[in-house]
Amino acid sequence: MTRKRIFVTGCCTLALALLLNSCLVGPKYVKQSSDLPESFGETILKTDAISNTSWWATFTDPILDTLIDKALTNNYDVMMAMSRIEQAALASGVAKADFWPQISYQAGISRGDFVGGSQMPVISNNAFGVGLLNWELDLWGKYRHAQHAANANFAASRFAYQATMLAIESETARLYFQLLDYRERLRISQNTLKSRDASVSIISQRLEKGVVPEIDLNQAVIQQAEAAVAVPLYEQLSQNIIHALHLLMGESLASDSLFAGNLTSQELPPSIPDVIPSELLKRRPDIMLAEQQLIGQYAMAGMAQSMRFPSLSLTMAGGVASNDLNNLFSGNPAWSVGAGLFGPLFHFGKNKKNAEIALKRIEELQANYQQVVLAAFLEVKDALTEIESFEQQIAIRKTQLDAARNAAMLSRDRYNGGVTSYLELLDSDRILYSTELMLSQSKQGLLNAYVKLFKALGGGWE
Repeated sequence: MTRKRIFVTGCCTLALALLLNSCLVGPKYVKQSSDLPESFGETILKTDAISNTSWWATFTDPILDTLIDKALTNNYDVMMAMSRIEQAALASGVAKADFWPQISYQAGISRGDFVGGSQMPVISNNAFGVGLLNWELDLWGKYRHAQHAANANFAASRFAYQATMLAIESETARLYFQLLDYRERLRISQNTLKSRDASVSIISQRLEKGVVPEIDLNQAVIQQAEAAVAVPLYEQLSQNIIHALHLLMGESLASDSLFAGNLTSQELPPSIPDVIPSELLKRRPDIMLAEQQLIGQYAMAGMAQSMRFPSLSLTMAGGVASNDLNNLFSGNPAWSVGAGLFGPLFHFGKNKKNAEIALKRIEELQANYQQVVLAAFLEVKDALTEIESFEQQIAIRKTQLDAARNAAMLSRDRYNGGVTSYLELLDSDRILYSTELMLSQSKQGLLNAYVKLFKALGGGWE
């Protein structure tokens, strides 16, 4: 074959391949929509006006900034998610390679009288070297669907990475505020224990003088033990939180100064906008992940559909062959051109059932997408409700705390003056201690309600 004929044949083959590759079977992806209210309020704000990815900076706490920075840098879940992105990128490259001809080579040398399954009358030498080209034409879009699925998987891995980072950020903030709460309760318990130690000492002296009954001392010791047992409890809970933060930060030890925050001085984020558009939820990585999984499944369904149709492969081979190794490159070149058709005939409905399974999988992922969107919407509603609730609780607790402190002071004066029994002082002191603990818990709850809102929105606002 002359070079001209080879060139013409190659051009015709390429034109035929491009013509046949134009068919694409399978379902077409339709953009998903959700029947959600347009906003979490009465009017609409621009989505880009309230987005803020570094949402934790709104707490203006340098310790929290450091903890989250360490977690995002060293956390092993983040590292694994990044590795999955790189794997998906490589897999996309693998899928892209299937579009093109597969070019390979083969060479060999042999000597003997047994060739091609038959014995020859004389011993002969055989040597050959050949280049091979095989091209399966994408008649029905099998490889294009595979490329779309790989691209969707790559995008999904990126959104999974973002979801992992958001989860690490919010969990670090949640644990940090929980730690501040436990340390505040520890401080309250330690101060209460000092006060009750003093009360036990004073009542013991009064009992020796016969001024008070023994039951007053018993009640004072009970109160003292209540505060005393809380001290090691909150110390233990604080250490558990610190260990959990170590795990998030990917390190076994950290300086104590890294956790030296204070709950009472912790600032709250700026005021929440009057209206938050539900459109903002579309930037949530888990929603974008669910959408990419659905897009990828549409492509997988197309692949399953294309498997029901025949495949056409073009093959070309060219090289040299000789019975004498010394003359291997001096003789006429050897070549061949061919085409092969391969397709299912009777597989007892196997390919049809696989295509139907792929379509049912689309229905599953469509329902999953709608569920993720609805859950995201309700998470925002829950967070907004929690913020409003904790703000009201804190205002009430502060009023209660002022009254409890005054009542405890008056009860102590009345008891010392012999006007009332120790029971009144006991109740007042217990209420004061309980109110201080609950106020600390409510402050932590408010801070973590903001964290929950940030996470539910996939970020924050500016």
